[in-house]
Amino acid sequence: MAEVLTEEHILKLSGIRKKNRSYDEGKKDKKKSFFHKPAYISPKYIQEGSKPAWIPDEKNRDHGGTFDPIHIGHLILGEKTYEQLGLDKIWFMPAGNPPHKRNRAGRATDEQRVAMVERAITGNPHFELSLIEMHDHGLSYTYHTLENLRKQNPDTDYYFIIGADSLYSFTTWMKPERICAACTIVVATRDHTPVKELSEEMERLTQLYHGHFVRLDTMNIDISSQLLRQWHQEGKSLRYYVPDAVADYINEHHIYHITESIRNEWLITIL
Repeated sequence: MAEVLTEEHILKLSGIRKKNRSYDEGKKDKKKSFFHKPAYISPKYIQEGSKPAWIPDEKNRDHGGTFDPIHIGHLILGEKTYEQLGLDKIWFMPAGNPPHKRNRAGRATDEQRVAMVERAITGNPHFELSLIEMHDHGLSYTYHTLENLRKQNPDTDYYFIIGADSLYSFTTWMKPERICAACTIVVATRDHTPVKELSEEMERLTQLYHGHFVRLDTMNIDISSQLLRQWHQEGKSLRYYVPDAVADYINEHHIYHITESIRNEWLITIL
């Protein structure tokens, strides 16, 4: 992996399926919408018996996702999860940054990341934006978010969708046993990880934490938000890597544009 995994940024998608429906029933009846558009306030929007899940990006970590920027890999992963598991909704959950980490040089602000997610998921009725982790104080741990959701919605099943890279670092997360107790963990293949190797690690973690791990049957779509930021800074096109509406927003707001002052700031930091 290009970056060391820490507990700072996790990209979350959350999907919902009615609790008492079987997998096959879910595939036939995915029109069950149990949410209004989620906001930062508590998700009381969930009706009884629904099933949510959520997904991380290339930097899967023990907090909400960066979506900096959101790209087609995130969208495809959400769509395939919705389809394969027969879910009712997929939540995109960007995490807030604490005050001292906002407006970082060469990165999108919290507000810009939310705006990009909104533009990316427009038109998909089972994709929704959730601001439940956009706290003023910054990041929150996955186990804490899950436990709060379960308390508020005891009749709802939750699915947490991560990449293979995050699976291998799962033991370093805060309270992994409590994450496993609160949800089903869905693992998406990344970086062409061999299925046998992935299955063995899932089995090991199942025994270690008494959790339920499910492998998502989807193709490798190895797109890195970090690489997309770099390409944009180099003047390269992001077309087809991000939705057109997101690319337009990035250009209009000059996100990831490296100014001379930012270059000097980086030089000072390096020195």
